[in-house]
Amino acid sequence: MYPLRTLPGSGRPDRLRWWTILRPGLSVKRWLLLMIISALVAGFGFATILRDFGHTLSTPPLLTTVLLGFLPNWLRGLILLSLGLVALLWGVWQWNRNVAGAMLDQGRLPDSMEMFTAIVQRHKQRTGPKIVAIGGGTGMPNLLRGLRQYTDNITAVVTVADDGGSSGRLRRQMGVLPPGDFRNNIAALSDAEGLMGQLLQYRFADGDGLGGHNFGNIFITTMAAITGSFEKGIAESSRVLAVRGRILPSTLENVMLCAEIRRTREDGSEEWTYVRGESRIPESGGQIVRVHLEPENARAYPETIRAILNADLIVAGPGSFFTSLMPNLLVPTIQQAICASRAIRLFVCNVATQPGETDHFSVSDHMRFLRLHAGSAFTTVLANDRFTPCKEPPNSLEWVTLPNPDEELDYRLFTADLIDEERPWRHDPQKLAARIMEIYQILHQEAAERPNLPA
Repeated sequence: MYPLRTLPGSGRPDRLRWWTILRPGLSVKRWLLLMIISALVAGFGFATILRDFGHTLSTPPLLTTVLLGFLPNWLRGLILLSLGLVALLWGVWQWNRNVAGAMLDQGRLPDSMEMFTAIVQRHKQRTGPKIVAIGGGTGMPNLLRGLRQYTDNITAVVTVADDGGSSGRLRRQMGVLPPGDFRNNIAALSDAEGLMGQLLQYRFADGDGLGGHNFGNIFITTMAAITGSFEKGIAESSRVLAVRGRILPSTLENVMLCAEIRRTREDGSEEWTYVRGESRIPESGGQIVRVHLEPENARAYPETIRAILNADLIVAGPGSFFTSLMPNLLVPTIQQAICASRAIRLFVCNVATQPGETDHFSVSDHMRFLRLHAGSAFTTVLANDRFTPCKEPPNSLEWVTLPNPDEELDYRLFTADLIDEERPWRHDPQKLAARIMEIYQILHQEAAERPNLPA
């Protein structure tokens, strides 16, 4: 196992020195140089216009003193040029502070370096690694909230097998793909996550008509109708809501998740049942043995395949193991693309088991079923190693346990304290993203040292 350690430079910068703005690639120095050259050209032109007047007009003694007329021309010009450039830069600096403060609705920025700090941070995010996150449910938004601090190049691949709640109703009534998981991830990646997130998650009161629906689900469904397709509706919704990154479906086909369930009777004999529908699987009351899609040969969304093949890092999970993660990996070409990708591939194990899906599962149990359904797509795992008693735990809370020290592992295991202090059965977005980026740096360095090492 690989315990948590602090990676230098992996955190978000709080303060930067002034010379940080001189770093290559920030698209700042070129505009600064343009302003200086423009001021010099304008000054030269103004001096050319006034040159003839200087021979005919007498200069008052006070003005001559102010303009350093008692000094040699070359020294006077150099001093005035320096003072002019300093005043120009100071004015531009102060103007930008006031404009940026107004745009941020904060009046004046509290620190003159915050603007440059933001520039450096945005550059870091724009040029960050290309990450593909695969999953759905409530786990994926937590992951995205953390990763967006490190890169804008995020592609969230979301399941379309959801058939319960508001998404299921819209799927049956409107014939659209289920928008629920897309809504959650759009909210997580939006720059306007606060109020806009509340708006997207707003659920209408029970009753006729809109009762039980989320506003975000209706918004996405309407966008799909206006643009003519579900994928265009998602893209336009993301653009309107200032989303950093992309949210893509694993497939555009109307797939159904099915499961083989095993139950043990009171007399010790086994009963096998077949369940159709993602929302019915956790309610079946037995142990999930295998899941698959109908149709089994569903075609992957081409842009999703392209994102996987171009990724630097592919992260599977967290989230409902069988009903949110697996439907994506069961699309044949997605699984093949993951195995063919040169990206580092990491499976994030849930903190706690999920009743009706992964009861009594350990990390190794998760990996056993992941191999059964997705082959060797993921051989590196990140798991929580802090198990804290909860003040008000949900019903049937059960931790996902780590392997025994003497257990022989056929996968590589990294561990860390990943829990949310308020809700220990869930991941903390910042802890999770920091550890993922640290593992990415470790594996990236190893791959650079040993090019033939498999991801």
